[in-house]
Order: sequence, then structure tokens, then C-alpha cells
Amino acid sequence: MASCTYCGCDVTAHDPVYVEATADGERVPAGQFCNYGCLAAHIEEEGLTQGAVCRLD
Repeated sequence: MASCTYCGCDVTAHDPVYVEATADGERVPAGQFCNYGCLAAHIEEEGLTQGAVCRLD
């Protein structure tokens, strides 16, 4: 069973979203989520957007 990083449910029973990050120039798994709802909740609870800026004008 592949567990959701956020809620622990089996992601294969849903419409999963897989997230990757870059480490040492290589893509590595960074999480798996049941759906975008679990991903959004994880981002919010972990404060992953704090201090993030895509572009300054």
C-alpha cells in the first residue's frame, strides 16, 4: 500500500498526485497524496509557501 503523505490513506484507491524535489541535481520523490485536496492541506499546514516568491517586480 502506498500511503498518502498527508492523511495516510492508500493513494492507489484515489486520483493520486506525486511530488518530486531536486537533490544534488537529481529528481527525488518528495511526497504522494490522495488528491490535490490532501496536497493543498499539507502545503498549508507545513507553511511551505511562507517566504516563497516566484518573481519580484
